[in-house]
Amino acid sequence: MFPSVLKQGDVSSDVRKLQTSLLEHGFNPGDVDSFYGQGTVAAVMAFQKSSGMLVDGIAGPRTLTALGLATDDTLPSAIPAVTVQVVSQMFPWTPIGNIRANLPGILSSLVEHRLSDKPMVLMALATVRAEVECFMPIDEGQSRFNTSPSAHPFDLYDARKDLGNHGKPDGARFKGRGYVQLTGRANYAKYGALLSPKVDLVETPERAGERDIAANLLALFLADKEIAIKQALVAGDMAHARRLVNGGSHGLDQFTDAFRRGDALLPDAM
Repeated sequence: MFPSVLKQGDVSSDVRKLQTSLLEHGFNPGDVDSFYGQGTVAAVMAFQKSSGMLVDGIAGPRTLTALGLATDDTLPSAIPAVTVQVVSQMFPWTPIGNIRANLPGILSSLVEHRLSDKPMVLMALATVRAEVECFMPIDEGQSRFNTSPSAHPFDLYDARKDLGNHGKPDGARFKGRGYVQLTGRANYAKYGALLSPKVDLVETPERAGERDIAANLLALFLADKEIAIKQALVAGDMAHARRLVNGGSHGLDQFTDAFRRGDALLPDAM
């Protein structure tokens, strides 16, 4: 059986097969010598970039499958290790009852949308910590960032073209909801249509706060940005990973703290 992961420093006949396949696909690793050295890393990265994949120089299940060396591109799952006790250490100020009630639905949605590998599980949980530290799907509250002095609630969202809003009352109607705080008419329309079954969140925006729907919206939103998120994480750029979800740096400290706690607690993929 072909190994699920090959990486720099490996020496084996499987590395030779990888090098041969790279050559056949037009990506020269240098000497076909069974050693996963810098030349092989560079060739793998070039192939990954050409294929629109995560560019990390590691030949994992998706890269090996794309090269015709494996038939299952499923990434190793971190889900079995994600317990209420582990998550409670990532959320040190959150009532454990909230975690116990909401964690199963979130994990189920991550599995459904093929985001069960360690980086994306940590991304999802750290996003929840940054957006709704109470670990419940809630509605966005008023703040100076969304409501101007002496104005109607969420007036600063009303005319946000980047959110697809059309003016009053879109700001309040499509305020942040759920675990990921989905915001804006455009996002409600896009991700509601991706739900299975579809939900018309433009007509019924309040449903974005329902527990099961909120869990699926979290997974769908992250899946849409998976490669970009992973590229930021590989680079160690937590601020950019956060920005891909939030559009800014709100909650960055909580996000980073939760991610690093979880990274230390969850085992690496085997």
